[in-house]
Amino acid sequence: MISRPRMLLSVAGMAVALALVLTMVLVLGDEESPKPGSPAPEAGLDSLVTKFTSALSADQEYRSPKSDERRTAAAGFAALLDRRSTADLAELGFSVRDGVDPATGRPYTIVVNEPGTERAWGMYVVDRSAPPSLVVEVPHPAFDLRTELFGVDLFRRVPGAVLLVAGAHRKADDSKADVAHEEDSVFHVVATTLAGRGLAQVQLHGFHDQNLPSTDVVLSSGATVAGDAARRAADRLTADGLAVCRAWEERCKGLEGMTNVQGKMAAAGGTVFLHVEMSRTVRESPERRANVVRALVEADLTEP
Repeated sequence: MISRPRMLLSVAGMAVALALVLTMVLVLGDEESPKPGSPAPEAGLDSLVTKFTSALSADQEYRSPKSDERRTAAAGFAALLDRRSTADLAELGFSVRDGVDPATGRPYTIVVNEPGTERAWGMYVVDRSAPPSLVVEVPHPAFDLRTELFGVDLFRRVPGAVLLVAGAHRKADDSKADVAHEEDSVFHVVATTLAGRGLAQVQLHGFHDQNLPSTDVVLSSGATVAGDAARRAADRLTADGLAVCRAWEERCKGLEGMTNVQGKMAAAGGTVFLHVEMSRTVRESPERRANVVRALVEADLTEP
């Protein structure tokens, strides 16, 4: 027969054990579940851009900004770059916030147009880890498929880069949303503001494989004269096994970007502009995407 004192000790021991188990469950639960009111984890920049571009379509609302709105946009983005007031951007319907990209740990400021309205004027991201360096442009998201992913990858590889993503499908509003060929756009205003500070631009496009079956990438300087930066990029792409059509040496079946308005603006201001057309096969391959981005980084486009 078990004595009463021993029974009391046994019951007490079980109570202590149960208390320890309950404590461990509560502690582990605290570690695995966010506390009420805690901020959500920061989304990766690629997720933010993909979500933004997935909402674009040829029949979406869009209107070109008026002249006074373009002036306001120019003033607003200049202020943003200099870390001054963003009131002008708010007036145009843009939201502005700071974040940190989990993939790089680098801080950025992101500017996004008013959703679901005709003021579909773009997404703009400024890497705050270094002074502004390279302008990475995606003028035809949701049309030149996957170019936004190239844009994010290149942006992440260049400290101080500024990413420009058009806010509408290029066919919207009877193609008036084609910012690569329309000067009356906020996209062009932002590109002009950045080029006015001497920054080089690289603009990303895509073409169907059948247009140039033996070519992976078409490189050109648009209306500008091809300089050392363009030649370095071509050489590095070739070294990575990509077939490159150099528009300054040969004809590339209308993919030279000669009518591109950002290229014309760069030519007038004497700044670097690189027009990059990639085949569908290249854009669909993560390995080739990595090769293209690496080649562009190694070409050091910030140097003329």
